[in-house]
Amino acid sequence: MKEHVRVLGLDDGPFSFGDRTVAVVGVVVRIPAYVEGVLVTEVEVDGTDATARIVDALRNSRFREGLALVMIDGIALGGFNLVDIQAVYAQTGVPVMTVTRKEPDLEAMEEAPRARFPDWRERAATIRRAPLEQVETSHKPLYVLREGIGAEDARDLIRRSTVRGALPEPLRIAHLMATALITGESKGAA
Repeated sequence: MKEHVRVLGLDDGPFSFGDRTVAVVGVVVRIPAYVEGVLVTEVEVDGTDATARIVDALRNSRFREGLALVMIDGIALGGFNLVDIQAVYAQTGVPVMTVTRKEPDLEAMEEAPRARFPDWRERAATIRRAPLEQVETSHKPLYVLREGIGAEDARDLIRRSTVRGALPEPLRIAHLMATALITGESKGAA
């Protein structure tokens, strides 16, 4: 893979479950840490539009052709609005990877929608569609789901885009920007 590829990091801003929508910020980073652009969209809180909104944002972005990877902070945006990474990859041709710092409890994530959503079976199936992988870093392990990119390339992009700490820069910067967009100032652990 090229040395300075573009990676789009996506993260949602803070929200309340009474909110209808939440902002999602995408930061295009030429790794390791050069910010080339920013995208903003929104998703419904606990909705089902996250996949479509990401696909639309990618299709309409001038950065799409140069992207090596879309990196998402977890599989869910706006509460339990799950991203179908296989569908994003199939519809855009851009590899997709979710990244979390804590190992997700997949059984609890499958159980959570059962009482709240009529489509809980579909949401549970989305969670299990790709196998969860642990990626060792110099700081601590990260947990990823990936589509359209091999394990070695995924590890390499995580390593090359992590400047300090454990989180890759595209996600760290997206988190800071999404938080500032909603609260007026970035804060919290990215």
